[in-house]
Amino acid sequence: MKLTVMYRNKMSLYEAITASTAFFLVPVAILLIGRGEEIRTVLGNSIIYLLLGPTFGMFIMRSTTITQFSFFATTALDNIDNILDYEELSYGEKQDFSEGLEFKNVSFSYGDEKILDQVSFRVNQGESVALVGPSGGGKSTIARLAARFYDADSGEVLLGKTNIQEYEKTALMKKIAFVFQGSKLFKISLKENLLLGKSDAGDKEIEDALVSSGSKEIVDTLEKGLETVYGTKGPYFSGGEVQRLTIARAFLKDAKLLILDEATAFADPENEYMIQESFKKLAKNRTTLMIAHRLSTVVNADRILVIDKGKLVEEGTHDELLQKGEVYKKLWEEYQRAVNWKIGGQNA
Repeated sequence: MKLTVMYRNKMSLYEAITASTAFFLVPVAILLIGRGEEIRTVLGNSIIYLLLGPTFGMFIMRSTTITQFSFFATTALDNIDNILDYEELSYGEKQDFSEGLEFKNVSFSYGDEKILDQVSFRVNQGESVALVGPSGGGKSTIARLAARFYDADSGEVLLGKTNIQEYEKTALMKKIAFVFQGSKLFKISLKENLLLGKSDAGDKEIEDALVSSGSKEIVDTLEKGLETVYGTKGPYFSGGEVQRLTIARAFLKDAKLLILDEATAFADPENEYMIQESFKKLAKNRTTLMIAHRLSTVVNADRILVIDKGKLVEEGTHDELLQKGEVYKKLWEEYQRAVNWKIGGQNA
């Protein structure tokens, strides 16, 4: 972003100068003629400059653009190298999935920036726990550590009483369903997208998943139904509709641990309501860890954990945290003001 702003400012200055060359050149020519310079020479030089100046400017512009894209390409290649050089996670051989999720003194950093600092909590079997807090506090990092997208720098992430690192990779992935805030569908048929959750699912299972997630009405409007190819060769859907289809995939997977990361972030009010209703069904009898900025979505959670600056600062139910009157209450009041705000600055 800083590079873009810097480049934009310099280019604006350069274009302003080159576009106004004539305004500077004409007064200079008049001044030279007034001082006794030969008119033919002054006019000839001025015309040549006016004709050749833009050409040189064009070459300078092109060289600047080439330099810019060369920098972007080098940066992209460096990022690819970093990904390819990333050390793969090692997995154990444990197959049986233990119930419940626990963080024990977990710390994590991105480079030199510490994101989590000695975080400890437990989500019991069948319990629904919400993570809330200011942006950048570490909520999404906790969700990714719980799914073992990467390992903690120190401390332990436990499933049941077993370290998550001891599980076999395929077995672990089968038992965890993760719904992102910006879920994507692949440009294949809707049925193939759903079967990514469970490759051997039957038609009845798919039908039940669509009904439970509120996605059946989306499929019913399509001429080819589940055989409709999403994307380039077929229709696109709104963010909320994509999210509902992603939730159908999670229903098919029937995982023991459900992780929801801002899953209603891109949904309109109608889709948000349907997504919330499907989450109630999906979370039933499952260990659920959810992240939300819309605090209305976590009011009924069994427990709410408030994460701020990488630390667990509060814990309790919605009512308990409001009574404490600390971080969560401030977040709730800010959320209420945002919800009730209207054009003109007046509250509803």
